[in-house]
Amino acid sequence: TWQVGERVRAARNDDDIPLNPFTAGVYVATMMAQIDVLREAGHPYSEIVNESVIEAVDSLCPYMHYRGVAFMVDNCSFTAKTGSRKWAPRFDYILDQLAYTAVDNGKPVDQDRIKDFLENPVHEAVTECCKLRPTVDISVDSASSTKEIVIE
Repeated sequence: TWQVGERVRAARNDDDIPLNPFTAGVYVATMMAQIDVLREAGHPYSEIVNESVIEAVDSLCPYMHYRGVAFMVDNCSFTAKTGSRKWAPRFDYILDQLAYTAVDNGKPVDQDRIKDFLENPVHEAVTECCKLRPTVDISVDSASSTKEIVIE
């Protein structure tokens, strides 16, 4: 069952939700990589923001928070499921072999990357797109896939 709105926010204690800064940074960096790919391919900002930010915040993150990445992927559309299963091993390899090892080996943070992030025009696009959509706060609290119901 999906719960929406004030009941969810009222029952949630944000202080009890752990946040690992490194993991959050990797998540945002991956999101920004997708944004940059879509920008370079000529997609409009409204699509970039919806596909890269709004859907993640409104839909994908609640699924991951509830049951993890596998549950989220299993409950996506066929196209999203296929794409994530195709690309996940590639991203995993790049992160494990390049990004994480660089951090483990003490490579300094590339300040140009930080500057590029802070000056990216997508921030303004997110602000404008969010003015056009209703406030949504979603939480998953029970089984939502036929597959899961049958297994349990």
